[in-house]
Amino acid sequence: MRVKNRNPKWGYSSSVGMASLPQPKRLYQAWKGRNKFLCGGRIIVGPDAASLFLSTFLIGCPAFTFCIKMLVKIKSDDPQFEYPVLFTGLALTFLALSFLYMTSGRDPGIVPRNTQPPEIDDGASSLGWLNDGPPEMKIPRTKDVLINGYIIKVKFCDTCMIYRPPRASHCSICNNCVQKFDHHCPWVGQCIALRNYRFFILFISFSTTLCIYVFAFTWINLLRQEGNLWRIMSCDVVSVILIVYCFIAVWFVGGLTVFHLYLICTNQTTYENFRYRYEKNKNPYNKGILRNFIEFGFGKIPPSMFNFRGWVVGEDDVYMHSITQDFREGTVNLQKSDIEVGSQFSKDGDVSVPRILKNLDYSGIEEDTQKEGNGDKADDSVFFSSDSEVRYNADSRFNQEARYSRRISSV
Repeated sequence: MRVKNRNPKWGYSSSVGMASLPQPKRLYQAWKGRNKFLCGGRIIVGPDAASLFLSTFLIGCPAFTFCIKMLVKIKSDDPQFEYPVLFTGLALTFLALSFLYMTSGRDPGIVPRNTQPPEIDDGASSLGWLNDGPPEMKIPRTKDVLINGYIIKVKFCDTCMIYRPPRASHCSICNNCVQKFDHHCPWVGQCIALRNYRFFILFISFSTTLCIYVFAFTWINLLRQEGNLWRIMSCDVVSVILIVYCFIAVWFVGGLTVFHLYLICTNQTTYENFRYRYEKNKNPYNKGILRNFIEFGFGKIPPSMFNFRGWVVGEDDVYMHSITQDFREGTVNLQKSDIEVGSQFSKDGDVSVPRILKNLDYSGIEEDTQKEGNGDKADDSVFFSSDSEVRYNADSRFNQEARYSRRISSV
């Protein structure tokens, strides 16, 4: 069958064979992870995004019930007291729900993956990495990089076929490697990581404030009424339910907020706190409480590495599973953690840092970790360019070559 290409992005062309011309697709339509996309790829959520309905109900139901009660009391009580309480409650509810959706609906910092194994420096075929190849041609499981004077091990991800950037981890729920991975939140239905962590903190902070606010002013409304308190409470069951509900909820969301404030003070992620225990080892990312808060509150959020609406052609849309089996059968030494903190780096030694790690927007990675020796520099990075073009070349250090897709036009 022969067709004529009439895509305005491509222009009119001569007749070509249907089988010889790969069909263009949006990037979100050819996505390898388990994420779901809304509004034509403009919104990305996790595979468990249905929990947003539950989270919205748990926040909105008691908050709007409280506001309705305040609206009803305005006619029979002091409007100068009721109106400010009502509008403040509505504002807190709006902010809590807004930050919930902002956390859930944006790219958390997904790292682009490869669909082919990395290339060997000497140009050997990728078949040399299989079980029948010589041991010296196997891929090293970890590589050492220098961060703030400490040696950090970065781990090769056999699912995404890349060396994970420092502080990145692979989310088993979304099936993506994510920068500065904190955790996957089932209540938000999204990974909490580099690009949405600030919105997550604002979400739980305003949710805690809203719980305390509804709890306090529901009590105040009961105490403002004349008569026996127990008799008033028996006649106002809704207020009693609000008090009990907010008292229970504030322990969960409030405790979570306090825990994350501690993590911000020490510049840790939840993943690092539970796995690495920086109390026993020096945290290479900790800059002090004040600088950690400044980095959190005023640090620049890097742009997404993807244009999910960009047109791509899946030339090598075949996933290479053989390398995973190779790892499992002892080709490489499996580690328990993705990042291991080593001893203090001496001034006499040197560890060169790949270009793929230099370009990451982590303030914890020093700019002075430039590659030394013969002065060679890799010309690659794992990032998409500003026009969302996927373009990786072979990196002399990380040996990655992306064949995920070829961009043919932009939206």
